[in-house]
Amino acid sequence: MRKEMFNHEINILRETYRRLLRRQAKTNLVKLTRKTHPADLATVFRHFADEEQIEIFTLMNENEHTAEFLSELDDALVNDLLANESLERIAAIIEKAPTNDQSGILNVLDEEKAQLVIELLNTEEQEEIAEIMGYPEDSAGALMNTEVFTLHEEITAGEAIKTLQDQEDAEMVFYLYITDDDDRLVGIISLRDLTTTPSTTTLKDIMIKNVHSIRPETDQEEVARIVAQYNYLAVPVIDPDSHLLGIVTVDDVVDVIREEATEDFLQMAGAGKDREILLKSSWENAKTRLPWLFASWVGGVIAAYLIGVFENMLENIIALAAFIPVILGMGGNIATQSSTIIVRGMATGRVNIGGEIKLILKEMQVGLLLGILYGILLGVFANIIFANAHDYLGIVVGLSICVSMIVAATVGTIIPLILRKLDIDPAVATGPFVTTSIDILGVLFYFLIAGLFLSM
Repeated sequence: MRKEMFNHEINILRETYRRLLRRQAKTNLVKLTRKTHPADLATVFRHFADEEQIEIFTLMNENEHTAEFLSELDDALVNDLLANESLERIAAIIEKAPTNDQSGILNVLDEEKAQLVIELLNTEEQEEIAEIMGYPEDSAGALMNTEVFTLHEEITAGEAIKTLQDQEDAEMVFYLYITDDDDRLVGIISLRDLTTTPSTTTLKDIMIKNVHSIRPETDQEEVARIVAQYNYLAVPVIDPDSHLLGIVTVDDVVDVIREEATEDFLQMAGAGKDREILLKSSWENAKTRLPWLFASWVGGVIAAYLIGVFENMLENIIALAAFIPVILGMGGNIATQSSTIIVRGMATGRVNIGGEIKLILKEMQVGLLLGILYGILLGVFANIIFANAHDYLGIVVGLSICVSMIVAATVGTIIPLILRKLDIDPAVATGPFVTTSIDILGVLFYFLIAGLFLSM
C-alpha cells in the first residue's frame, strides 16, 4: 500500500513538472524544485527526456539542495548534466555538499575536468577532497564525512553541551567522539547519555571506552556488515595512531548495501556488475553481457554434442527427448536456488568458514528430497503419457531427475565456496556458470542412466 502511494505521488509530481515545462512556467518550476525532496527529485528526474532534464537543472540554484540532488542521482545522469556546465557553476554547487558527496560527484567527471573544478575551491576543501579521493573507491575512506568534531575527555557534560550548540555544521551528532591530550580517539558518548548526565560530570567518567572503529582502507561491504550487526548510526574512521579522520554514517551505508546487492544480483544473473546498466546504450548493454553469455553458449554446445553421441538411443526411444527440457530446467533451478542461498549467506555472515562440509551435505539432502518427490511424479507421468514406450522409461526419467537435482544442489553449493577460497567474488558463481555445468552434467547422467536401464 505504501509503495502504491509513493508511486502515485511520484506520478503526480512528474505530470506537474511536465505541465509546467510545457507552459514554460520557470518561476513555478523553481518553487516546485525547491520544495521537492532531493531524493524524490532524483526519482522523478529519470522519467524526463534529456532536454527536460537539462532545462530543469539549469533553473536549479547553486545550493545544498542541488548538491544533495546530484548525490542522489545516477552517475550517468550526473555526467550528462554536468557535461556542458561551466566549471564555476559545478564548483559553486559542490562546495555546499559534504566532502564524501563532493568526491562522489567529482569522480563522475573526467580527471582533467575534476581537477579544474577542485582548483576553484578554497585550500581547505581542496585538501579534504584530495584526501578522500586518494582512497579506493569502495573503501571506508571514500565514504567517510570529515566534517566531524571531537570533545576533550576532561571537559564536563555541561561544557560539552554548550560546545555542541555552536556546531551547526556537525555531521550526525547522535554520537560524540572523545579525544585525549594527543588527539587520539579514546571514547564515545551518545547524545542521550550526555543530556541525562549531571552537568559537572567529566566526559571521561561517562564515555564508552571500547570504541568500534575502522580504518580508511576497510572495504565498504565490511563497513555495512558492522553497521548492520551492531545497529550503529555511525562508525568512526581512524588512522594507525588512533586519530579520528571522519565518520561513515548509516545513510551512506544504506546506499552501499543497495549498490552491493544490485551488483550481486546482476552478476548472479550473468549481466555484469554495472549498477547503471539500464542507462547504457543497447551496444554497451550487449557488450557487457556478451562474455557472461559465452559460458552458456559453450555449455549448450557441449550438451548438444552429448545428445548427438547418444543419437541412436533417441532414435530407438523417441520419448527420451521429451523429458530433456524438464530435467535440465529443474536442475538449473535448484542449482540457482542453492547458489543464491550460499552467496547471500556469505554476504550476511551466516556461512562460516569451517562449516562447508555440513552445508554441502545439507543441500545434498535438500536435492535428494526434492529429487525423490519430483522423480516419482515425473516417472508416473512418463508411464501414463508414453504407455507404449519402453517398460523402464518411467524409472529412467524419475531416477534421472532425482540424480540431476542432487548434483545441481551440490554444484550450486560448492562453486561459491570454492570461489571464496580462491578470493574471487562468489556472486559470479550463479547464472551462466552454474546452469552451464548443470546442462552438461544433466544430459550426461540422463543418457548414462537411460543406457543402463534401456539396454536391460
